[in-house]
Amino acid sequence: MEVRRTALAGVLTFHPTPHRDERGLFTRTFDAAIAAEHGVVFGPLTQDSQSRSEPGVLRGLHGRTGEGESKLVRVAAGAVLDVVVDARTGSATYGQHVAVVLDDTDFTALYIPAGCLHGFQVLGDRAADVAYRIDRPHDPSEDVGVRYDDPDLAIAWRQGTTLLSPRDAAAGSWADFVARDHVARRSASSAPES
Repeated sequence: MEVRRTALAGVLTFHPTPHRDERGLFTRTFDAAIAAEHGVVFGPLTQDSQSRSEPGVLRGLHGRTGEGESKLVRVAAGAVLDVVVDARTGSATYGQHVAVVLDDTDFTALYIPAGCLHGFQVLGDRAADVAYRIDRPHDPSEDVGVRYDDPDLAIAWRQGTTLLSPRDAAAGSWADFVARDHVARRSASSAPES
């Protein structure tokens, strides 16, 4: 399994080697030892989830407040354009993004550190099954979102979007997210120590 760095610090892609024959294929989709060599350590299995999205669906951009959550994302069927936005305050690449195609041909997985926003768009004309492994239980009260087509982020989605959730359609701007982030940091730094 080959591991590659992206333009965002800590965001990695894992490239397995599928073994194919007349029966189909077999591939290892995760190897804890290889991940640990690159600083990715998941404790005991916390939560695995899977979504199925129809053609034209775009999900995101989603993130978490508090401690955030790290995740390993891969596609079990179909193809998506997976996008990560660096929302880690103090990061040299704050506000920048990377886009990676994940599909059921080469089974590349994408590691997303805590503090990043994540979204994806289904590519092609068939549904996509996206599998997620996260490092702590999901808490809906910590959900945050930024509009997928925010002009400040200038993400080049590959296809027209025909279906968004009401939550994603109503997501705020990157500028609003940044302003809330700065207010939260000021509040935390001025809170009295106990």
